[in-house]
Amino acid sequence: MDIAPLDIAGAFVVTPRQFPDDRGVFMEGFRGDKLAEHIGHRLDVIQTNISVSSKGAVRGVHYADVPPSQAKYVTAVSGSFVDYVVDIRVGSPTFGQWCSIELDTTTRRAVYLSEGLGHCLVSREDDSTAVYLCSASYHPEREHGISPLDPDLALAFPDDIEPILSPKDTAAPTLAEAREQGLLPLYDDCQQFIAGLS
Repeated sequence: MDIAPLDIAGAFVVTPRQFPDDRGVFMEGFRGDKLAEHIGHRLDVIQTNISVSSKGAVRGVHYADVPPSQAKYVTAVSGSFVDYVVDIRVGSPTFGQWCSIELDTTTRRAVYLSEGLGHCLVSREDDSTAVYLCSASYHPEREHGISPLDPDLALAFPDDIEPILSPKDTAAPTLAEAREQGLLPLYDDCQQFIAGLS
């Protein structure tokens, strides 16, 4: 299993080693001990989520208040997605920037994003299924969103999809609006919280 940092601090791409034979393929989908070597603590999985999405479905940009926020480990178990990690931490050197990774059933990659980062998932095929391992349970009063169509954020969606958003994500503020409203996590608060998990 290869774990490599992405361009945004606190985000990693995980590429498993696959073992094919006449029966199919076997791999390790998650290694808490290996991930801990990179993030400095064990990911305490409190909740798992499963999403099944039609082509073009956009889920996000979502995040939760710090503390405790919600670290996520996301992979595709069918179909394919583009996974976006968005730095929404005020004071971060990469604030407002994002990176994307293809998640599919060929590479079987996963993305880990730490507490305080924004997350968006875009389905590239009908019936694409993602599994999320989460460090905290869902609490609606702590959950927030940023418009994935924010022109200043400028997420680059695949050319062959027509974005399908939920009413909640359609009504979400832009990154600038969320900052003005005091809804975004602070970089220093995120770093302090994560240091306390070690």
